[in-house]
Amino acid sequence: MLFKEQVKNEFELLQDEICAGLEKLDGKAKFHQDSWERDGGGGGRTRIIQNGDLLEKGGVNFSAVEGVLPDSITNALGVDNNEFFASGVSIVLHPYSPHVPIIHMNVRYFELNDGTYWFGGGIDLTPHFIIDDLAKDFHERLKTTCDAHHRAFYDEFKVWADNYFFNQHRNETRGVGGIFYDRLDEAKSSLTKEALLAFSLSLGRTFCPAYEQQTIYRNSTYSPEEKRWQLLRRGRYVEFNLVYDRGTKFGLETAGRIESILMSLPNDASWIYNYSPTSKAEKETLKKLKKGINWL
Repeated sequence: MLFKEQVKNEFELLQDEICAGLEKLDGKAKFHQDSWERDGGGGGRTRIIQNGDLLEKGGVNFSAVEGVLPDSITNALGVDNNEFFASGVSIVLHPYSPHVPIIHMNVRYFELNDGTYWFGGGIDLTPHFIIDDLAKDFHERLKTTCDAHHRAFYDEFKVWADNYFFNQHRNETRGVGGIFYDRLDEAKSSLTKEALLAFSLSLGRTFCPAYEQQTIYRNSTYSPEEKRWQLLRRGRYVEFNLVYDRGTKFGLETAGRIESILMSLPNDASWIYNYSPTSKAEKETLKKLKKGINWL
């Protein structure tokens, strides 16, 4: 079996596992699947969960596409060969409650037909109201996963996430960060491609238990003011995804499926002109949207 076929099969199974775990966690809603094909080659499975007990909207996407890269992507990547294969699983969840955070995860594999390859991915948490103990739990789980594969991964990828998940025009991080990595191959990691696939799959299997812990306040009551703040924070999330997110840009520039690419956006978000935080919790959260915080 070609390695890219192994990656495709493993990522499909990972999507199945995560969807099953999220349906159990939500307790009400089920995923709707759209299978699609890309004109240039390949396709995927978009799975959306909506109107649940926990989740207002969420998506768990799988894709495996191939074809010819447009010149804009070839130039941006700094590669000469333009025949590619790419596969990945991408997740974004938007809960109803402002006391439960938004979460994102992506694991992906990319190769050119000249043998060039790399893995990329990441996971980050965007609380509407930051709770230090929950941020600590999230980062501890990521460090445990990273350490099982490479002792340097957590520290390196945590810094990378701080820098990547950053709204430059707002001068604030998207949330409490997580880990992020890109263009990771054997030369950069000292791990074989099989070992890097194992790491990416381990990260994927960390997702559901890590997020379950973040939902412990799902049934707590919240005020209209807290809901207003949640919608404003969702607005910041939208800004990042449309302005900076590499996956969104890659999908749009390679003629990807628009509904799948934009599944990361919430049903509702808000922009209030020149809004200033009104509560202590809002102000404290803004103070912690900074790079370089050691959540451990």
